[in-house]
Amino acid sequence: MGYYLANDIYPRWSVFVKMSSCPVGDRNVLFVAKQKGARKDMERAFGVLQSQWEIVKGPTRFWFKEVIADVMYACIILHNMIVKQEGGSVTDWGDDEGGSSSSTATPPHVRGLPMGFNEVLSRQTSMRSQ
Repeated sequence: MGYYLANDIYPRWSVFVKMSSCPVGDRNVLFVAKQKGARKDMERAFGVLQSQWEIVKGPTRFWFKEVIADVMYACIILHNMIVKQEGGSVTDWGDDEGGSSSSTATPPHVRGLPMGFNEVLSRQTSMRSQ
């Protein structure tokens, strides 16, 4: 489970990192500035992907992380191919340093949904804890 940049409209869950409204100290001011920039970039990128690919709009709560990553990589690659074909510049997307997500040992017939519903409920409960 990762952490998500959020603002005050989101609930107080442990997975949401919210911006400080009044940062104190140079370090906190720098953190808030970097967080704003990253959030703006991500909103713009997801806006572009959602406008082109319907699968990005749907809920992924019951998917494996590896499947979500594969879908996002596929959408980004297809987007870059379209941009290149149209003569625009291609965004320099770097590959993740951890290697490819296809190296996992999950069999193809099991990918997409987690093993059990209890695991999903457990993740939801831990995510919503403050």
